[in-house]
Amino acid sequence: MNETLEKVIEILTELHEDVDFRTRERLWDDHILDSFDVVTLTSELNNEFDIVITADRLTPENFNSAQALAAMVEELEDI
Repeated sequence: MNETLEKVIEILTELHEDVDFRTRERLWDDHILDSFDVVTLTSELNNEFDIVITADRLTPENFNSAQALAAMVEELEDI
């Protein structure tokens, strides 16, 4: 997951360079990511990893941390 996680952190940092995405675990719950960020992030992840993030995956659990995002990406890559 290291390569995936690193790329996810890189994409997140492009959205909010002032946030330490390695340690933050409540990105959605703490309103660090808003709905526009989620749309942008979903598009970037779809393009970067050649996956499709469907509406049922747009949950706080999947978007609360870089680690959760990376795990979701890897799960979708295996489908």
